Order: sequence, then C-alpha cells, then structure tokens
Amino acid sequence: MYPQGSQSQPKGVIIARSPGPTVAAAPAARSARGAPRSLAAVQRAVVACAACPRLRRHCERIAHEKKRAFRDQVYWGLPVPSFGDPRARMLVVGLAPAAHGGNRTGRMFTGDSSGSWLYEALHRFGFSNQPDSTGRGDGLRLNDCYVTAAARCAPPANRPTPAELERCRPFLEAELRLLPRVRLVVALGRIGHEAWLRAAGWWSLPARQRPRFAHGAETRLPDGTILMCSYHPSRQNTNTGRLDRAMWHDVFRRARALLGPP
Repeated sequence: MYPQGSQSQPKGVIIARSPGPTVAAAPAARSARGAPRSLAAVQRAVVACAACPRLRRHCERIAHEKKRAFRDQVYWGLPVPSFGDPRARMLVVGLAPAAHGGNRTGRMFTGDSSGSWLYEALHRFGFSNQPDSTGRGDGLRLNDCYVTAAARCAPPANRPTPAELERCRPFLEAELRLLPRVRLVVALGRIGHEAWLRAAGWWSLPARQRPRFAHGAETRLPDGTILMCSYHPSRQNTNTGRLDRAMWHDVFRRARALLGPP
C-alpha cells in the first residue's frame, strides 16, 4: 500500500431522526473475479486507465493550459487515485476530481475549496492529522477514513456521463471489497450517493426501497452499514448558502458519534 502522504504514489432500516422505508437485503455485488487484490493495485489501475477518451483529453488539456494561479506548477493530468486509511471504518464518496484540484495535485479532494471543507471537517472530528491539504507530500494522513469518488478523472463542467460513471464503477466496487472494516459511508451529493448504491449492490432494489438522497439523511442497511448523505461541498453549494459550515459539521459530528472515539 502506498503511504498516505507519500509522493511515491503511482504517477501520472432508518436510524435516525425520523422514520422511513424499510430497506430489503442487497443483491450480490458484481463478481470479484479478475479484480485487483490490494488497494495499491486499484490505485495503479486507476492511474493507468484510459477507458474514457473524452475525460482523458479534458484532463490533459487542463494540465497543459493550467490556471493562472498555478502556471508554474506541473499538473498531474491523469486519473486520480483514492486516498486514506486501509483500515478505515468510514468511507467518503465524492463526485470527481476538480480540474485545478485533484487533476493538478494528483490526490483526491486536494488543492481546491471542496478539499479545504472536507479536510477541515475531518480534522475537527479526529479523522485527519491536519486541517488542510495542498498536495501529495504535505504530510496529510487520514485516520479511520478513506476518501474516494464516483469518477476518477476531472469531467468537463463537473458532469461525467452515465457511461463514464459506469466504466469507472469497477474501481469503487474493488475498493468496497478491499475495505472490509467500513461500516459508515458518507455520500457527498446525489451522484456520489447513487455511485455507492450501485457499487454496493443496492441500486437494483425497487426505487421505493432504496435509501433516499437528502442532506442529513441517514439509513442503516440490513448488513449493518450506515449510509449518510450530504450536499457536496462545491462552490455552487457553499457560496450560495445551500451548504453552510454548521450543516457540514453536523454530518461529521454525527459520523463521529456513530463510530465512537478515534
């Protein structure tokens, strides 16, 4: 397993607060035959992936053109691997790397405002050793938390197509198999929520039985997994007040209460 902060990573039923629908048992997930046997192998496969030409062209173009503020930096410009503690009990599932965030730094949720929101909250509630993330090698380490996404390449307008999400899903499926201690999932945004439901085998249930997406929604599934939902900490949500710090912190405060002390 690549060290969390290392630059040697590969280049290039309702718990809650109100009643809700009963959730049936999930069908079996996709076969693991031929799947990577370690998280490090998944990371290498992600970085090497070229399954979505539109996304690869976009990432490479952004890495060449750059943003004025980062014109002196060498952009990653490749699919971005997941990051965190391989013994994590909490999994955070986002949408995709940002064009000038993860696509620049090479680490999930790193180098943009969404990452600033995420790692500040993780640090506040004991899931991270520091409150910010600037790039690989900055010393950031996660404790009892693993961060991943529905798509591993930065998509134009932050909108991967359904076909692109489908092609990326095996990476998330492999991670779910290789993170056996996960018991709580925080889904950021509707796409992250749906991606996890599909990868975990719950999406094929009748729509009325699937856990719903709403900020603060919380569902305990029959296998014991707790699914929590939050609006994504994108600028579109944070700058408009749709998601504020109190709402955001409540999600991770609740996660910490459910998991217990670090």
